[in-house]
Amino acid sequence: MDVEAVKRSPSQEKYGRVQSAIRLLVLVVFLGWIFVWIVTPTNTYQQKWQPRLQAKTNSIFGAQGAMLLVYTFPILFIAVLGCVYVHIAKKGNGFGKESCSSYGKKREVSIWKRLVLVRGPLGIVSGTEMVFLLMFIVLLVWSFSIYLHNGFAKITHKSAAEHGLKVWEKKLDIASVRLALVGNICLAFLFFPVARGSSVLPLLGLTPESCIKYHIWLGNVAMTLFTAHGICFIIYWTVTDKLSKMLEWKKTGISNVAGEVALLAGLCMWIATIPRNRRKVFELFFYTHYLYTLFIVFFIFHVGIFYACTILPGFYLFLVDRYLRFLQSRRRVRLVSARVLPCETVELNFSKSHDLTYNPTSIMFINVPSISKLQWHPFTITSNSNLEPKMMSIVIKGEGTWSQKLYQMLSTPSAIDHLNVSVEGPYGPASTNYLRYDTIVMVSGGSGITPFISIIRELLYLNTTFRYRTPKVILICAFKNSYYLSMLDLILPNSGTPYDMSNMQLQIKAYITRKEEHRLENQIHLQQIWFKPKATDAPISAILGPNNWLWLCAIISSSFIIFLILIGIITRFIIFPIDHNSNKIFSQPLRSFLNIFAICVSISMAASAAVLWNKKYNDREAKQIQNLEGSSSAESPKLNTDEGDKELESLPQQSLVQATKVHYGARPDLRRLLLELEGSRVGVFVSGPKKMRQEVAAICSSDLGENLHFESFSFNW
Repeated sequence: MDVEAVKRSPSQEKYGRVQSAIRLLVLVVFLGWIFVWIVTPTNTYQQKWQPRLQAKTNSIFGAQGAMLLVYTFPILFIAVLGCVYVHIAKKGNGFGKESCSSYGKKREVSIWKRLVLVRGPLGIVSGTEMVFLLMFIVLLVWSFSIYLHNGFAKITHKSAAEHGLKVWEKKLDIASVRLALVGNICLAFLFFPVARGSSVLPLLGLTPESCIKYHIWLGNVAMTLFTAHGICFIIYWTVTDKLSKMLEWKKTGISNVAGEVALLAGLCMWIATIPRNRRKVFELFFYTHYLYTLFIVFFIFHVGIFYACTILPGFYLFLVDRYLRFLQSRRRVRLVSARVLPCETVELNFSKSHDLTYNPTSIMFINVPSISKLQWHPFTITSNSNLEPKMMSIVIKGEGTWSQKLYQMLSTPSAIDHLNVSVEGPYGPASTNYLRYDTIVMVSGGSGITPFISIIRELLYLNTTFRYRTPKVILICAFKNSYYLSMLDLILPNSGTPYDMSNMQLQIKAYITRKEEHRLENQIHLQQIWFKPKATDAPISAILGPNNWLWLCAIISSSFIIFLILIGIITRFIIFPIDHNSNKIFSQPLRSFLNIFAICVSISMAASAAVLWNKKYNDREAKQIQNLEGSSSAESPKLNTDEGDKELESLPQQSLVQATKVHYGARPDLRRLLLELEGSRVGVFVSGPKKMRQEVAAICSSDLGENLHFESFSFNW
């Protein structure tokens, strides 16, 4: 069946119109929010607009009411619209099939996807990313220059002398403050990329792992500005003999001690994120990053809740996501089996609820308390929710300390019959569009093959179930030695159900970089381990049920309303009676603490209620799955293992072997392999070491690679 011949149904047309309307509304609101940031440094906003807004909201929420209205509400409104948008996309497109009828209208790849940088400190950068990066830098430069211009315009020799200062000392004071104000802009965007279950990222077609580099960019710029802010003030206090101000914690105004604590916490995180430190001492990087709570809390104590509202929306959405992840991680999941490969790699197979769906290249974070109670590690999901509705699989390569301990634990199965595991996720793209390509080339190095397993299974599903014409698939994988060839056995589902791969145009070109001779068909068979279930283990399920995006919409909306009610009550009955007394002023740190407390209470109330409501449904489905498993418990592990061996010898496995060509003692000539491909739409996906990604990106961005459309899958940049 030709994808372009399929017509969209009336319901899909209706869903498409609603999605277009949502995107337009989101664009208008976002541009309005950006406009606020543009005009914030100007005298017009500071002296005219902001006082008027404060006058209208002061009677209920105090001075922060205007800041909540202007800076916080628009982003939370966009997040709510994003939830509705993704829910409609999931409902209208049939999550997992991605409305194949719509692929014909998406076949052209925008020129903005073309790469402009492939090497350097920024990593691999596309045209779109570069444009937005430059626009963001212009915003920072504009804000800093306007802040300085307006601040310096008021400085004269006379005004400086009134404070016992020289003109350059007064300018240094003002410049130091303005550095922090510009740093706040970076902080306002910092938490958007790390909210894994965010509804904002899918609106932009982004995933959490693809946004890590944005978080790194923002973090580096923010810490540079905040560090310069702190250093400039230390210099200013030193030359003016006011170093005692470093110990000030005022009841009103800026609290210097709180700012110093926040800066120290930020510096510790910043140092730990240096690539060399992160690679060599990952545990230090991981645990140090928990200091973000200390950083944010003392930042709010430092500037007060009034200015903190400017950075609140991103952090608010992050807190919602973080609390939901915490609730999900409290439950032990049902680990059914594991496959141990001779290349120090394991595949973990979990039981999952039938209603839990996800797209290819999704990731899941797992925690194994017997190895580390605090460490969570992300892994690509290799299973397909359509081919394997009751099973979810991830592949873990024994490279780091944590994964090596897991491999050693599972490679001696006699010592373990059950493993406690907790998960967070899955997280992944809201949609996929692989069918827009004529040919898909997947370039992987080592365990980088794992994202491509899920893509191949998705194309296998579309080809065998719906008879869609899928693109030609060329998998180019490079391994250190022949033992890694066993990873190719993971391409097929471990379900025992035969699938006809004859209609798929699949070619596998495996390269063994070390010189050795080892035939593919003589590889060591995978070792299968079956775990005993516990009554407390549950299948992996969506924490908010099948309609999780609508529930997230309700959580964001209701929690913010609860927060406004709590703040209104606190302001009206606690803060106002003290502030309106001429002899007293309400403590700013206490006001900040009450706001933080109100945020935490509102989010925990709304999220807990939603999770408890859906827990009944998840528990009922988990019980049904356990009953089904119990009814088939007469099957012995040996029988299951035999069935697994039978599947490996079936027609799909034979087709896979026939489609594989192994090259020993050689590395793939990627330039030749990619540039000789014909067709105007060739998708080039790469997952592997940094040098490999850069090499493929350079080929795709060259003049000869105009038909090559690059996409990278990586947890680092």
